[in-house]
Amino acid sequence: MRRALLFALAVLALPLQAADLKPFSASYTADWKQLPMSGTAERSLAKNANGTWSLNFKASMMIASLTEQSTLRLDKDTLLPQTYHFERGGLGKAKKVDLDFDWSSKKITGSDRGDAVNLPLNRGVLDKSSYQLALQHDVAAGKKSMTYQVVDGDEIDTYDFRVLGTEKVSTKTGQVDAIKVERVRDPSQSKRVTELWFAKDWDYLLVQLRQVETDGKEYVIVLQDGTVDGKSVKGI
Repeated sequence: MRRALLFALAVLALPLQAADLKPFSASYTADWKQLPMSGTAERSLAKNANGTWSLNFKASMMIASLTEQSTLRLDKDTLLPQTYHFERGGLGKAKKVDLDFDWSSKKITGSDRGDAVNLPLNRGVLDKSSYQLALQHDVAAGKKSMTYQVVDGDEIDTYDFRVLGTEKVSTKTGQVDAIKVERVRDPSQSKRVTELWFAKDWDYLLVQLRQVETDGKEYVIVLQDGTVDGKSVKGI
């Protein structure tokens, strides 16, 4: 359950222009369909004084919580992760991840649940948080299929996505026009389903996510309120 929430919010080979990054903040309600559980989540992107960007995520459900923080910068219009931190506490197994992206030595070092991480670093490699900005950008650019190289544990994994079409989504701010995207997985390897909706009129902010776990449990998050570049998100 918490892992699903992390993947959602907790989601780059192509260049990004600095103007394409717009600060945002969003809060979500989260519901686990088969269980009497609900929670909240917050996600934000802000520009720092030194020119880097901070992407933050916080979530809580019952007595469990998690935080995720990614620091990024743009170099020659390419998105480059700098640091990544993840921590989960409360019920269940605790987890902590800290990564440092050293672009001068082209190495990723850090720890994942106490195990050392030491991986080669090339342009296009992202962390589990920053790839979500790349996904937003590529959906906005009209791409129909996307692939990202993401640091996952002690390896660099491939995340594939494809656009399914357009849909109207009902949120707490009203109804919004959205692009529906799904993560592509090998059905022989995983039965999980992940679907995401990005608002067309609000810089492709994530407004809804649905995930079905391998045991059939369904998890849904929906936008409660948000701002993009200082403007409040409003639906019809």
